[in-house]
Amino acid sequence: MPQHAPADAAGEALRGFTVTAQTHWRSLDFISDLHLQASEPATFTAWQRYMAGTPAGALFILGDLFEVWVGDDSTATPGDPDSDFALQCQRVLHATSARLPVYFMHGNRDFLLGEHFAKACGMTLLPDPAALDFDGQRYLLSHGDALCLDDVDYQQFRRQVRNPAWQTNFLAKPLAERQAIARGLRAQSEALKMSGTSYADVDAGMARSWLRANQASTLIHGHTHRPKDHVLDATAQPALRRLVLSDWDATAPLPRLEVLRLQAGHAPRRVALAPGH
Repeated sequence: MPQHAPADAAGEALRGFTVTAQTHWRSLDFISDLHLQASEPATFTAWQRYMAGTPAGALFILGDLFEVWVGDDSTATPGDPDSDFALQCQRVLHATSARLPVYFMHGNRDFLLGEHFAKACGMTLLPDPAALDFDGQRYLLSHGDALCLDDVDYQQFRRQVRNPAWQTNFLAKPLAERQAIARGLRAQSEALKMSGTSYADVDAGMARSWLRANQASTLIHGHTHRPKDHVLDATAQPALRRLVLSDWDATAPLPRLEVLRLQAGHAPRRVALAPGH
């Protein structure tokens, strides 16, 4: 599997791994920020149904598939709700990867998902960022969190937890302790949301730099939960832009279950899935 191409503290993307679309891939799907967890079965059910029926030639999951991932031994405690849920997700991913390639990029919630779980699911791990060549165009894929430069506290936290030494130390802790730490971090995150704090968005200048460094024209990313199409440089040929993926929530007053689909010969389109169908 490809090795991770780093982004430094200033956010400079290095040219790294490129996915070259196979000739029979007529359409590609992109999803992110599903935040799957055992306590929200409706979103899991919608995702399971989508995974079984997507017509895409390949699927790209750009981070935060899971609300939290504390290590690949998360599946190792039969009878524990979280372990049983992780195994359910593994079965869905494995069934999908048996019929089409599934690529996974780490997010800020599931950056500890490792080679062991990816192999069990049949997924290919991607670096962040990674380039994609499809239908005569070059795209750049990212989770997006590394580009939110104005969130200084988060960027410091990100550098800490992405450090291999920190990860080795954390994964050496007993599973129950790691789960307790994760619950504490999730509680802090929820409290921050409830406070009405405004989250930093992607830095447009750095997004343009990433695109130019990778000779790409379109950045596809998640993380911000602000789905929208942005033009970053209309004077470039072709124009530089970024397409932001939606998060998923099947129980919201207006359910959010959206897939971004690239289809050969067509403009990108957003496919809204219907809950319960």
